[in-house]
Amino acid sequence: MPDAVLAALPAARRPARADWSPDGGRTWIPARVGAAQISPDRTAECRYSGSADLLDVPVGGRDGINTVVTQVRLFQGIQGPRMDTPYWVPAGRYVVDGVSRTRLGAQVALLGLEDVIRTAGFPAARTIGPGIARTIVPELIAEALPSAVVGWRAGVDPGADVPRFVVDADRWAALSTGTDTTGVGTGIASALGGEIYADATGAIAIGPVPTLADPVVWQIPYGKAVVETAETQSAEGLVNLWVVSGDGGDGTPVVGPVHVWDDDPNSLTYAGPDPVDDPLAPQRLGLTGVRVRVGRHTSPLITTTAQADTVGRALLADSLGIQASLSFTTLCNPALEPGDVVEVEVEPDRWERHIIDSCPYTLGSAAMSCTTRTTARRLL
Repeated sequence: MPDAVLAALPAARRPARADWSPDGGRTWIPARVGAAQISPDRTAECRYSGSADLLDVPVGGRDGINTVVTQVRLFQGIQGPRMDTPYWVPAGRYVVDGVSRTRLGAQVALLGLEDVIRTAGFPAARTIGPGIARTIVPELIAEALPSAVVGWRAGVDPGADVPRFVVDADRWAALSTGTDTTGVGTGIASALGGEIYADATGAIAIGPVPTLADPVVWQIPYGKAVVETAETQSAEGLVNLWVVSGDGGDGTPVVGPVHVWDDDPNSLTYAGPDPVDDPLAPQRLGLTGVRVRVGRHTSPLITTTAQADTVGRALLADSLGIQASLSFTTLCNPALEPGDVVEVEVEPDRWERHIIDSCPYTLGSAAMSCTTRTTARRLL
């Protein structure tokens, strides 16, 4: 958001707006919106989900709210004391997953546009490729969602080669992070070291896995924006050494294995100077706190060692960050998205960088709850 709008958050009015479409997004009809809950979550299959009360809308049939083709757009307005009109922030574009008729209109359960692609499985086994990602990905999406806008974020190469591979039924798995029956990765986005999702506008985005090195989008001071904090840690899913390889199973040379590990001595998850070729280095150097946790990833879509390294670094960014999380309540910033990096002053003069995993809020509310993750670091 513009700096002036961000500065107005503490004293802003927060109107809400909704549109609904009876034809899958070709035309939009304004609707009044009552209570509405928005649930952005990077760990969910649909990054945006929610629920809303739509007022004075028809229910059922081709021309009313239904669970077949109806789409809904929600917006959160921010209007500061000296702003003539609200600044509108997209709060998700959805399909209707469930609808109940109410005295004033309809109550709808909402899922992001990933649900359209996820449920449009292949009628028969499909051979995909060879080709380049910028051609193959939009085609697979358009078959399920003809109106989709596909965008590539910096950090993922849309010109990357995609070799020939076979998918049984799951279209979304082929696009995202799927695996076959043997556990071998078949997802195009993950083979590019990225992730695919529908953003707040409904565009299908292919972007890199967020890391703590990404630019900070919002600083949250202690005692001002943060109302309360709760810190937790877990070792579930923690991996600090990834072994990544590419094997098409068709007689072509195997790529890798490429090894990527946490090489930061200040990190609690430090895997040592070289856990692959010199595993005794921690003993020799007196590094008694080093513990190696190994994960393996193989995909027929990985065709070069550079690509394997990119995939390994993306996997490492995810598997290190989940072990330390922070939950807090703060001013509602509807422009905050899962994957954004924020700086939080968790104690006076103690700032930490965190990646937003989820940030649910109620349309019109002045507060929101956030769950984040970070990489725990040694205290020097």
